[in-house]
Amino acid sequence: MKDILLITPPFTQLNTPYPATAYLKGFLNTKDISATQMDLGIEVIIELFSKNAFTMLFDSAYENDTIQSENAQRIYTLKDDYLKVLEPIIEFLQGKNVTLARQICTDNFLPRASRFDNLEDLNWAFGNMGMQDKAKHLATLFLEDLSDFIIECIDDNFGFSRYAERLGMSANSFDELYDSLQQDITFIDDITLQILEGKLEEVQPKIVCLSVPFPGNLYSAFRCAQFIKSNYPNITVEMGGGFPNTELRSLKDVRVFEFFDFITLDDGELPVELLHDLVVNTKDKNTFKFKRTLLLENNAVVYKNDSPLPDYKQSAVGTPDYSDLLLDEYISVIEIANPMHSLWSDGRWNKLTMAHGCYWGKCTFCDISLDYIKIYEPIAAKTLVDRMEELIAQTGDTGFHFVDEAAPPSLMKALALEILKRDLTLTWWANIRFEKNFTQDLCILLKASGCIAVSGGLEVASDRLLKLIDKGVTVEQVAQVTRNLTESNIMVHSYLMYGYPTQTEQETIDSLEMVRQLFEVGVLQSGFWHQFALTAHSPIGLNPAEFGVTPHYNDITFANNDVAFSDVTGIDHSKFSNGLKTSLFNYMHGIGFDLPLQDWFDFNVPDTTVDSDCIFNALQTEPSFSVKPTAKIVWLGKTPFVEEVSKTKKGTTYTSLKMTFYDKTNAFQISTPLDEGEWLLDMLEQLKPSSATQTSFNMLKKDFESHFENFELFWFSKPINTLKAHGLLVL
Repeated sequence: MKDILLITPPFTQLNTPYPATAYLKGFLNTKDISATQMDLGIEVIIELFSKNAFTMLFDSAYENDTIQSENAQRIYTLKDDYLKVLEPIIEFLQGKNVTLARQICTDNFLPRASRFDNLEDLNWAFGNMGMQDKAKHLATLFLEDLSDFIIECIDDNFGFSRYAERLGMSANSFDELYDSLQQDITFIDDITLQILEGKLEEVQPKIVCLSVPFPGNLYSAFRCAQFIKSNYPNITVEMGGGFPNTELRSLKDVRVFEFFDFITLDDGELPVELLHDLVVNTKDKNTFKFKRTLLLENNAVVYKNDSPLPDYKQSAVGTPDYSDLLLDEYISVIEIANPMHSLWSDGRWNKLTMAHGCYWGKCTFCDISLDYIKIYEPIAAKTLVDRMEELIAQTGDTGFHFVDEAAPPSLMKALALEILKRDLTLTWWANIRFEKNFTQDLCILLKASGCIAVSGGLEVASDRLLKLIDKGVTVEQVAQVTRNLTESNIMVHSYLMYGYPTQTEQETIDSLEMVRQLFEVGVLQSGFWHQFALTAHSPIGLNPAEFGVTPHYNDITFANNDVAFSDVTGIDHSKFSNGLKTSLFNYMHGIGFDLPLQDWFDFNVPDTTVDSDCIFNALQTEPSFSVKPTAKIVWLGKTPFVEEVSKTKKGTTYTSLKMTFYDKTNAFQISTPLDEGEWLLDMLEQLKPSSATQTSFNMLKKDFESHFENFELFWFSKPINTLKAHGLLVL
């Protein structure tokens, strides 16, 4: 028995747990509150994609005469072939049957339907990828064929990472979702509720907390809550997570509380702790003081935030706890031949946050008025790495995805140094802003600590619009930062936006040209275009007139986030969607750079006004040689092999030190006068990340000048410049 059962309802990611329940469970551990958790989504997927379930599914489709398209007919006719390999394919994608890759990659092992139609066009994309990756891609297509069959013949709400998403998208009224919940349960609902019932009987919780991060989890969350209310009326049911945080702040519809007793907003730690106190210790609800909680009172929805207790500091919320989750059941898929997308869908990542909120907090399209972004609080690097080591011990996985709004460069530097100091072998990636602090040396340090990729928002590649967005960057700066990252072997993915208020067609085409050049010179490896959406809690949503936007508000009784609008240009930006996405797909695969931009569109677009060498010229800017006195100096290299070399010239003997340095792939040498060389050897040991203290540039200069003269001549000498090219970093 546990007091609290934390649930992520279907569906989120296939390859790794969404971290909200693990965060909460880690916190509850610090309070000795008994809790367990489940990712109901992955458990449903594993049951659904089993031989037994799909046998029933095929029979149901036939009996109900829903097999209409030629594609569905093909899959049904080949059902025995699908059923034979279905469970082995799932095991392969779980990493349990790796030798099956050789079979999967043969032409006649998997039955193939429409998802394989473009396979010939994709073969070249996997030419340089290993057999395991190619097999994962083919196995993913196999599952997507079966998914198409489910959608056409059984349940059109199904999706691998979402369910009935349309019911939660911009649902200003609860009517459609409520009506859906009055209908008979679906095939997938039945699986969901059977698994849920088993867990409820096992755990016998007093409280069930349903974490709803996305619209694609909403329907299942309500269906689960409905089941609990009908069959376990003594259990208190609560909803929290990203969806209510952004969408349900204006909730008025009392019918929601037929399903849920409470809805909590923003950081969940203190609100859930207080609900535990209310329920388990049977406090009087009428006099109880809540934290950011919606509830029903006198047949009206009320918001209560009268608890005087402050929210917990990030240092006090504990380490995320992934226990109870079926970590060996997650499925790694490769949907398209793109290396950055594989990070999201392939492999299991421990999720962590470097800082609560966003250190920039100014972007005008972002919900910066909400506490989860507005309140910025970083976590100390030592605490972060302590948590990383705890998670490695708990899960056995050394991969980390930092899910920050934007990871602060200074904290990333401290994190990298702490990882190197502890001599850990980790793999990690994060979301960033492409700001100037990502110097070449910082990027080298991040890579040395295990950073393999970053994602960041270029948004609209137009300096005018970047200024309106208040992004704090320019296109030239983005080019230089992405160059620094790419040259350090850190993959770069960029979020791209079109249709920002007042954006002209000319600016859209010029932005595409900037993106084309960024890919052509090789400083971007991946990207994704999305159309601007007006959200209620962003600066544009709060002050639309200042941005030339006219919102079209509906009466809000349920969800309120995305707002329909028109802007002063009157342009239908959606017409650019196919051209932008098709061109980007080609650029990501290194082709199409010579095609005129007009060729990507089926309507006339203006010629670009961007100089053809714009990005190339931006990358020719010489780096600054000035060093801040407080900058940290770090040596990533090894201790060299040292020889004394003496030469006599005109009766005078000169002794120098010849140092041979070896790195993982090469060797190089430097020579210095004997006394300077001995000082340098001692100093290099002190500059290693493993050193107890970090040395600033000013400290280095003072130490040198206590022995020698003319530090600047030494600092810019050939031996030191050689070291700078091989791991002597200025941070």
